[in-house]
Amino acid sequence: MIPLAQRETPVALRRRLAVFLIATIVGLLGLVSRLWILQVIEGEEKRVLSENNRIRLHRVHATRGTVLDRNGQVVVDSRPSFDAVLVPEDTSNLAVTVENLAQLLQQSSAETQSILHQAKGRPAFQEVVVKRDVNWNDMVALETHQLDLPGVSLTITPRRSYPLGATLSQLLGYVSEVSEKELAADPRYRMGDLIGKTGLERGWESALRGVDGGQQIEVDAVGRKLRVLREVEEVPGNTVTLTVDLEVQAAAERALGERDGSIVALDPTSGEILAYVNHPSYDPNVFAHGVSADEWQRLMKDPHHPLTHRAIQGQYPPGSTFKFIMATAAIEEGVINPFTRIHCGGGVQFGGHYFRCWKKGGHGALDLHEALVQSCDVFFYQLAQRMQIDTIARYARAFGLGMPTGIALEHEKTGTIPDVAWKKKRFHQPWYAGETLSVAIGQGYVTATPLQMANAIATMATGSRFRPHFVKQVATPDGEVIERLGPERTHQLKVRETTLKLVRDALRDVVQSDRGTGKKARLKTVEVAGKTGTSQVVKLGEVRLKAAQIPWQSRDHAWFVAYAPADNPEIAVAAIVEHADGGGGAIAAPAVHDVLDTYFRLREARGKANYAQNRSPADRPL
Repeated sequence: MIPLAQRETPVALRRRLAVFLIATIVGLLGLVSRLWILQVIEGEEKRVLSENNRIRLHRVHATRGTVLDRNGQVVVDSRPSFDAVLVPEDTSNLAVTVENLAQLLQQSSAETQSILHQAKGRPAFQEVVVKRDVNWNDMVALETHQLDLPGVSLTITPRRSYPLGATLSQLLGYVSEVSEKELAADPRYRMGDLIGKTGLERGWESALRGVDGGQQIEVDAVGRKLRVLREVEEVPGNTVTLTVDLEVQAAAERALGERDGSIVALDPTSGEILAYVNHPSYDPNVFAHGVSADEWQRLMKDPHHPLTHRAIQGQYPPGSTFKFIMATAAIEEGVINPFTRIHCGGGVQFGGHYFRCWKKGGHGALDLHEALVQSCDVFFYQLAQRMQIDTIARYARAFGLGMPTGIALEHEKTGTIPDVAWKKKRFHQPWYAGETLSVAIGQGYVTATPLQMANAIATMATGSRFRPHFVKQVATPDGEVIERLGPERTHQLKVRETTLKLVRDALRDVVQSDRGTGKKARLKTVEVAGKTGTSQVVKLGEVRLKAAQIPWQSRDHAWFVAYAPADNPEIAVAAIVEHADGGGGAIAAPAVHDVLDTYFRLREARGKANYAQNRSPADRPL
């Protein structure tokens, strides 16, 4: 038996026990410290992360407001769209998920990575849209391979739809993804949201956008939706009703056809736009889907410039349509009287230049009435020699030329109405008398947009100028009208009624007389007043060539401006056909005829009694 002294714990064993005890104490202290850090210091953060892993807030995009024409026909709408979205935090291997996703969606991994990179800085667990408006095959592929795509899901969002394609696209504009600058300017938007970029979509963004809703949803470990816990419904955008009549618009589209140019029709008593054609144009659906680089390049490189907003940005010499303004100025200023006769022999020599009339051989002696009816150039050359350029410019501006019309569209051009001060500022040169002769027939430095010319002939028709507008009213989704846009008079002509009557009678005979240059715009049931114009694009020398002998890009533009009925105007129209195969009387006047004919046939069909009863400047159905 071992003695008691020999059974005592050896020193080595005691040391090992001490080390074990110290290690245990340190470990317990470390564990307690870690628990304290997790529970106290990082507790709130971890709790939020945990909740985000299980419960998400999903934004429900508001459906953008509908756009109707003045008769209630749908012009712009929204439709459901399936978007493929990815939450990077829900996948443990983002690179593999992106590779699988790109393969299924038939887009490159680099493109998907680029989309994710652009979303850098977004809040954690916020979805990134990797492909909008996926097709049926993509949807099936994504649903079938859900297990290979952690963090990927499909979400339904309202997508802007333009059922009429390119019709009215320049007026309506388009929507596209919000830019960084727009995000910084308005905190209501988030990355990936769609916003109006141009036209009505931009100008009425706040009315059309609506208020987004939201869902509190529970998700599984890979971000798949399990159930909806709470929901706040979205508020759709308001309904905007245009002043445009789609049937008149269609007639104007057909009248212009495939030719480049513009037709604008408006109500001369209120400024309401009835038709608004720009051709060629573009399909705004391209932008709603997300325009591709190839599509953008195609639009930019198109030689016919479909992105150019011709109605307000096309600055053309108005040609002989300018003569009704010259006639008004000459009579009102007493330069001539209604009986003054001037001889046209086919041209006039001024200084070292021979200014010819469009009619070879001349018109003979005629007064102002016949000079307008037959559009004699020499008559107006003679008026120019008796008038100052500043006087002509003053009258042109009274008809709204040389300044924006004020329509609620961005980037409207002013056109040019030259005078002494303008030339000195623009070219640092004095005005030469010979230049006034070119201005007298709407050439030289004079330019105007189609909308300006529609407004100018409307001003002649009524004696007042109104701000053109294309929105009639804004109503809530429940139909409550919250905004109604009425006529806004911007100018009253300070011209004697006798002067206006003299010019208006001549404009009537431009169409109604067999001698008139605009007789191809004549209607059977309603008298039309108007003025033809043929604006020179390049000088072709003294030799008179037919359009077919001239390169397309050097051919003249064909103009026609008109209003009807001549004694009680309801509609004013301006049409320009670029590089036409003939003059304004041959090419543009028939186009205006078709627009007017449709307008009055529709009016007849919709009931004269109802039309007359409801005809008021603020609310007048066509």
